[in-house]
Amino acid sequence: MHLKITSSPHLSSKINTSYIMLQVMVGLLPATVWAVYLFGQRAIFLIVNCILSAVISEVLILWLRKKPIVIGDCSAILSGLLLALILPPSTKWYAASLGSIFAILVGKHIFGGLGSNIFNPALIGRAFLMAAYPKMLTTFIAPNSINALTAATPLALRKFSQAITLNKDLFFGNVAGSLGETSSLLLIIGGLYILVVRIADWRIPLSLLLTTAVISIIGFRFNPLNGDIFFHLLSGGLLMGAFFMATDPVTTPITKKGRYIFGVGCGIFIMLIRYFSGLPEGVMYSILFMNAFTPLINRYSAPKPFGG
Repeated sequence: MHLKITSSPHLSSKINTSYIMLQVMVGLLPATVWAVYLFGQRAIFLIVNCILSAVISEVLILWLRKKPIVIGDCSAILSGLLLALILPPSTKWYAASLGSIFAILVGKHIFGGLGSNIFNPALIGRAFLMAAYPKMLTTFIAPNSINALTAATPLALRKFSQAITLNKDLFFGNVAGSLGETSSLLLIIGGLYILVVRIADWRIPLSLLLTTAVISIIGFRFNPLNGDIFFHLLSGGLLMGAFFMATDPVTTPITKKGRYIFGVGCGIFIMLIRYFSGLPEGVMYSILFMNAFTPLINRYSAPKPFGG
C-alpha cells in the first residue's frame, strides 16, 4: 500500500466561480423575462449586445495580457447581463457596447482581473455611460410602448413633479425604468433564490433595506411628498442593488460585522441622494462609494484572533 501525499486542499466543492455566476443569472432570470415582455425587441437586443461586447472584450484583453483565455467562468457574461438590466431600454447600441467594454477593461482588468477588482464592473460601466451620455441614460420609455413614448420613472416623478406612483404598479412592474428594475416582485423572488442557495449573504440586503426603510419612515413623517416606506423600497434600482450588486463577494466586506456596516452605509447614501441631490436615484453611486471603503471596513471589522 502506497501513501499518496498531495498539496491542499484535500476536499473539493461544487461551489466554484462558474457555479456562483450561473446561480446569480438564474436569480436574474425572472426580471430578465419580464424585461423582454415589457420592452420586446429592445430588451433582447440590449441584453445580447451587452453580453457579446463584454465577452469579446474579455477575450481580447486576456489575449493582450497573455493570460489563459477562460470565459467558462461566466463572469463576463454576468457583467454584461447586469449592465444591460440597469440601462434604460432606449440605450443606443454603441453606448451599450462602450459601457460593456469599459466595465470589463476598467472595472475588472485594470485592477488585475477577476477577484482583484475594487468596484463592481457593471456599476462602473453604467457610471461611465452616465457621465458620457447623461441625456440618454435618463431617458426612459413607457412599458409596452409600440412607438417608444418617453415616460418618467417613479422616482423622477416624485422628485420633480411631486407625483407618487401607486405601490401596486411598483410591485408588479407596470412602470417605466431600467430594463430589469421594473418589477419588485420578480426581483424579490430572484433575490431570495440566491440567498436560499447561499450565493449571497443576507446581512447586506437586510441592513441596506432596513436602513432605507427607517429613513423613509422619518422622511415621510416630515413631508408625505417624500414618499412612504413602500415607495422607496419598491422603486428605482434599490432591490436590484440590494440583492445583486451590493452582495458581490469581491467588492464587498468579507467580515460579518463589515457587511452590516456596508449595507447601512449604502442605505444612508441612497436616501441622502434621493432626498437632497439633483438626482432622483442613488443606488449606483452609493454602492460604488462603499466599494471604495471595503478594504478599510475589512481592516477595522476583523474579529480578534483567539488569545489576542
